[in-house]
Amino acid sequence: MILYSMIDSGNCYKPRLLMAKLGIPFTNIEVSSHTGDTRKPDYVAKNPNAMVPLLELDDGRRIAESNAILLHLAEDTRFLPADRYERALAYQWLFFEQYSHEPYIAVRKALLTFPERAADATPERLALTLERGNKALGVMNRRLEESPFFAGASFSVADIALYAYTHSAEHGGFQIDAYPAVAGWLKRVEADPGHVPIGWLPTA
Repeated sequence: MILYSMIDSGNCYKPRLLMAKLGIPFTNIEVSSHTGDTRKPDYVAKNPNAMVPLLELDDGRRIAESNAILLHLAEDTRFLPADRYERALAYQWLFFEQYSHEPYIAVRKALLTFPERAADATPERLALTLERGNKALGVMNRRLEESPFFAGASFSVADIALYAYTHSAEHGGFQIDAYPAVAGWLKRVEADPGHVPIGWLPTA
């Protein structure tokens, strides 16, 4: 398989982390939105949405969107709950991550760390992303006060999805220590077998 991804993207980290845990061999091709790679015709031909990650399967078929890739890879593994209700919870938190978490926590970090985003880092945008990012962390904290992982007692794709940007949220000005249940969960995620950091890539 081929994964088109960007090394510093949390969305691209998600499938790399799951494939590392599952021991799935793949080739990683760096496609950077910073340099316009995602807008080049050859890449747009593969993914008309011009975004990463993109997974190309062995038979040439492709899957875009990080959480869809996670769900495909997690089929028949411990990372997708067998229980119907817990599986629905995993889906719930995947949707939460993309709608209520990533647009604020990931975006605020990008506004503060990527020079090309500096013009978008208005006081109003920074205030909004801080407020809504903290709201998301608060929702996560309440869930983790009652459950060790988001879909229940076991680690799942929901934890991978939410870990990807939460583990570096402090770079966006968020105080993780203010959310002790989230801080404890981060340690549990990192202790799960096969964990690799965001900079990990498969060996040739």
